[in-house]
Amino acid sequence: MKQASLKLKSYANHVNTNVHIIDNGNLQQRIFKIMLWMLGILAVFYVLFLGNMVFNIIERKSMENYAHTLSNEVGGLELEYLSESQKIDLNLADSLGFKEIKTKFATRKTLGSISIAKNEI
Repeated sequence: MKQASLKLKSYANHVNTNVHIIDNGNLQQRIFKIMLWMLGILAVFYVLFLGNMVFNIIERKSMENYAHTLSNEVGGLELEYLSESQKIDLNLADSLGFKEIKTKFATRKTLGSISIAKNEI
């Protein structure tokens, strides 16, 4: 086990000495600029989403007020309808020209009284 550990350490040291990264001094600057651009883009999206949420909240409040106003108006119209429906009677119908008619109902003959023609082939 000790030999395997020593062999692994020597292999790791051997690999590290052969690897050379060429940096020319601008890799860190590129990464920094990319991170700044990403931060800027995220900030713009954050402002857009936040503005959209605020706009939707304000719009919802105005719609709730409008719904409340409509509800009050419907209640007033229902009250007016009920008060007007109390005034309707036979005298009003007669004064408007309506006449009472005698009702006639349609009746159906029973199945036994209907004669069915026999088909002869």
